[in-house]
Amino acid sequence: MDAARLAIGTLTIFRVRVHRVDRRVAGRAMLLAPAVGVLVGVPASLPLVVPGMPPLPAAALAMGVLAVLTRGLHLDGLADLADGLGSGRPADRALDIMKKSDIGPFGVMTLVLTLLVQVSALSALSPGPALLPESVPESWPGVPLPADAPLTAPYALVTACVAGRLALTWACRAGVPAARPDGLGAMVAGTVRPAAVWPATLAALAVTALLGLAAAGFPLTPDTLTALMAPDASGSTPAGGAVVRGLDVLYWSEEPSPALALQPALVLPVSLLVGLGAALLLLARAGRRLGGITGDVLGALVETATAATLVTCALLA
Repeated sequence: MDAARLAIGTLTIFRVRVHRVDRRVAGRAMLLAPAVGVLVGVPASLPLVVPGMPPLPAAALAMGVLAVLTRGLHLDGLADLADGLGSGRPADRALDIMKKSDIGPFGVMTLVLTLLVQVSALSALSPGPALLPESVPESWPGVPLPADAPLTAPYALVTACVAGRLALTWACRAGVPAARPDGLGAMVAGTVRPAAVWPATLAALAVTALLGLAAAGFPLTPDTLTALMAPDASGSTPAGGAVVRGLDVLYWSEEPSPALALQPALVLPVSLLVGLGAALLLLARAGRRLGGITGDVLGALVETATAATLVTCALLA
C-alpha cells in the first residue's frame, strides 16, 4: 500500500500519508505510475463528454483539469528542462538553471508549444463517448460497424496519460543514474528492475487495446473477449468474430471467422508506443547532457509522451 500511496501522492494533487519511503517502495511506486495515469486521465476527460461542448474549449478544459490534478508538476519540469538544455551550458550549470524558480525564454516557448500541440490534437479527435448509431441493438450480431469511425477524445486522453506515466517506469529502471545526489530523481533513479518494465508495458498495451475497442463501441462482454483472445485450432474464433478487411472491422457475426484484426484495438496501443518512444529519445538526450535524471526530467518525459501520443491518435484515428 505504501507504493500506491507514494505514487498517488507524488504524481497527483491528492495528499495521502505514506508510512514508509525507501528506494524499494519508490521502485514499486514507479511501476504503478501507469495506473495513476488512469486515475488522472478519467476525470480529466470529463469536459470532453459534456453535451454541446465545442471540441476546442473541451480539449482546453480537459488539459487544464489534468494540470490541476497533477499540480502542474510535469509542466514545470518540462519548462525547467527546456531552459537547462537550451542554455547550452555544461551539465552542472544547466542543473543550476533548472533549479531556479523563474522560467526563461526556452521554457516559455516549449511550454506554450507543447500545450498547443496537446490541445489541438485532442480537439481534432471526435468528442463524445459513443461512435455507433442509436439504432444498433444490444445483441450486436450482424450489425454493420462504420469502418471510418474515429476514436473519441476521452479514450485518447486516458491513453496519453498512461503513456506519460509509463515513461516514468522506463526512466527509473536500473542503469539510468540520477543527475544530482538529492531530489526526486535521486530517490527513484534505478529503482525499477528491468525485468519488471516489460510486464508493466504489456499491461499498459492490453489496457489501451481494450480502451480502443470500447471507443469503437465493441461489446466488451466475457463472450466477445473470449472470442478475441482464444481462437480455436483452425484460427477461427469459437464464439463468432469480426469479419475484417485489412484492419477495418466490417461487422460482428455469429459465424466463425478468421483471427480478428481490429483497427480500434491497434490505434491506441500504437499511439502509446510512439509516445513512449518520444519520451525515451528525450531521456537519452537529457542523460547525455545532464548525466542522468532529475525530477524535472521526469516531468518533461510525461508531457512529451502525452503530446506525442495525442498527436499519433489524431493522425491514426
